[in-house]
Amino acid sequence: MKQSETRNFCIIAHIDHGKSTLADRLLELTGTVQKRDMKAQHLDKMDLEREKGITIKLAPVRMNYKGVQLNLIDTPGHVDFSYEVSRSLEACEGAILVVDASQGIQAQTLANVYLAIAADLKIIPVLNKIDLPAADVPRVTAEVVSLLGCKPEDILHISAKTGQGVEAVLDRVIADVPVATGQPEQPLRALIFDSYYDDYRGVILYVRIVDGELTKSSDLHMMSTGSHGLALEVGHLAPAMTADQKLQTGEIGYVVTNLKSTREAKVGDTITLSAKPAAEALPGYKEVKPFVYAGIFPESNEFYGELKEAIEKLSLSDSALQYEPENSPVLGFGVRVGFLGLLHMDIVRERLEREYNLSLIITNPSTDYQVELVNGEDLDIKSAASLPEASLVSTIAEPWIKGEIVVPKEFVGAVIQLISSKRGIQKSLSYVDAQLALVSFEAPLANLLTDFYDQLKSVTSGYGSFNYELDDYRIEDLVRVDFYVAGEMVGALSVMAHRSESQKLGRETVEKLKEVIPRQNFQVALQAGIGGKFIAREDISAFRKDVTSGLYGGDVSRKKKVLAKQAKGKKRLKRFGKVDIPAEAFTVMLKRD
Repeated sequence: MKQSETRNFCIIAHIDHGKSTLADRLLELTGTVQKRDMKAQHLDKMDLEREKGITIKLAPVRMNYKGVQLNLIDTPGHVDFSYEVSRSLEACEGAILVVDASQGIQAQTLANVYLAIAADLKIIPVLNKIDLPAADVPRVTAEVVSLLGCKPEDILHISAKTGQGVEAVLDRVIADVPVATGQPEQPLRALIFDSYYDDYRGVILYVRIVDGELTKSSDLHMMSTGSHGLALEVGHLAPAMTADQKLQTGEIGYVVTNLKSTREAKVGDTITLSAKPAAEALPGYKEVKPFVYAGIFPESNEFYGELKEAIEKLSLSDSALQYEPENSPVLGFGVRVGFLGLLHMDIVRERLEREYNLSLIITNPSTDYQVELVNGEDLDIKSAASLPEASLVSTIAEPWIKGEIVVPKEFVGAVIQLISSKRGIQKSLSYVDAQLALVSFEAPLANLLTDFYDQLKSVTSGYGSFNYELDDYRIEDLVRVDFYVAGEMVGALSVMAHRSESQKLGRETVEKLKEVIPRQNFQVALQAGIGGKFIAREDISAFRKDVTSGLYGGDVSRKKKVLAKQAKGKKRLKRFGKVDIPAEAFTVMLKRD
C-alpha cells in the first residue's frame, strides 16, 4: 500500500463512553470482520475486559476502506491505564475523541485531549449515544466547542450501538487525518508501542514503522537495550495475526522475534537493522512509575514458587508491573508488587487467580515514602513495615498528586469538602461551560488510595469524574501505626499515617479487626500503637463454656474448684495460644465503611 494511502488513528474517551462499541462498528462497516464472526467488544481479548465492560490493553487493527489502509488503535479509558493511551498516541497522526452525549465531558476526556494535543494529533470530535433518551446534544456540543475551539458543525453525531452516522466517521478520518509520515529511503526506525510474551511463539512486538521498511528474517537491533534478535515473522492484525512479506513506512503491525524476554525489547524502544543501523533513536516514552504497592502472598507457603512464576509471566506482558520478594513472619514468603492504581491492582489479582489458579492474600495497599535518616542516608521504602525505628529517622516525605475533578456546578461545595477531608488543597476552580465545573487540587496520594473514588461518586450522585498525575514528594509529620494481635505485632498490618489522623485510623482499624478475627477460647486483645505507645484497644471476648453444668448438689467448693481449673487453663492458653488471622484482616483498610 502506498504511504499516501495510509492513515493511522486511535480512539480516545473517558471510560464507558463507547470506544470499543465504535471500534466494533468500524470493523463491521469495513468488512474486516464478517457479521457472523462479530461479538461485542471484539478487540478486547481478555474475559476480564468483557465482564467488566472496560478496555485494559490497547489493541491495534488494520482495515481497508475506499482504497485506503486505516490502522486503528483502541485505547483504555480508565485513569490507571493512561500510560497505554500515551503510547498509542505516539504511533498515530489522528485521534477520534468520543464523548457520551448524555454524560458530556469527563475528567479522563480532558486528560486524553491534553495528551493528544501534546502529541500534535488531528482530533476528530464525535458525539456518541445520541439515540439515548437522556442525550443532551446541544449542551454537550457546547462543552466540546469550548474545549477544542472547533465549530459545532465539525462535531459528528453518531450512535455506535445502532451504527447511525458511523460511515461519516470513516470519511472524516480519510479526509482530515494527515497521511502517515516517514521517509522510506532512510534506514529502518520502528517504534515499539506494545509487547507481550506468547508461550508458543516467544516475544511479539507491536510496532509503528517510522522510517524505512522491515522485512521477514531481518537481523534486528534494539537501540536502547542494545539487544539483537531476528524477525521470524512480520505482518498486520486484522484483527487476527496476518503474515506479510514486509512492513512499509507509516504502517502499523507486529513482529514475532526470537527474543526470550520482553525486557530485551522494552516498550518505547526503537528497532533498527543490524546491517544498516539508524543514526539516532526515536524519542521513546518516559519510564512508568508505580503509584501503589501491595504485598501478594499465597494462602499456603507451598505455593510460593507458583506465585513467583505467575508474576514473572504476567510482567512479560504488562510492562508497568514491578515486583520484588517480601517476607512476613505471619504470612510467610510473598512478593511486593507496584501497580499504577487500585483498578490495576484488582485486574492483576484477578488475572493471577484465574489464569494461574492461585488463592491469594493481598495486604493493604500503600504508596512509597522517601526517608532521610539522621546519619544523612536516604531510603525509599515501599511498605510501612520496612521503616527504621523513629530515633534513626530525620524526615519522611510522601508523594503528592495533582488532581482534576470534573463535576456539575451544584456539587462543587461537596467536592471541595471531600478534598479538604483528605488533607488536600484546592488550587483553582474554573468552568468548562455553564453547567460543568473543573476543580484542580493537590493532595497526598496515600489518602486517595482506598475509597476516594467511591466517596467522590457518592457525594456527586455518580456525576463526578477524577483524573490525576504524580506531582512531587513533600516532607510531612508522618508516623507508623502498628497493630498488635494478642500482644504480638503483625508487620503486614502496619500503615503510614499523618500524626493528626493516626488516632482515628488506629481506632477504626481495631474495630474492623474485631469483626474479622474469629473468637478464641481465650480473650484476645487488639491494639494499635505508635512507637510502642498504645493509642487504641479492643478486646475479643473468649468463648464461654459452662463447665459446672455437669455438677449437681454437693458443696459449693466443688463448683469453685472446677471454675478455678478452667481459669488456669485459659491463662495458659493466653500465654501459648496462637490466633489464626484470616485473609480478610489484611484488607480491612480497603473497607473503610
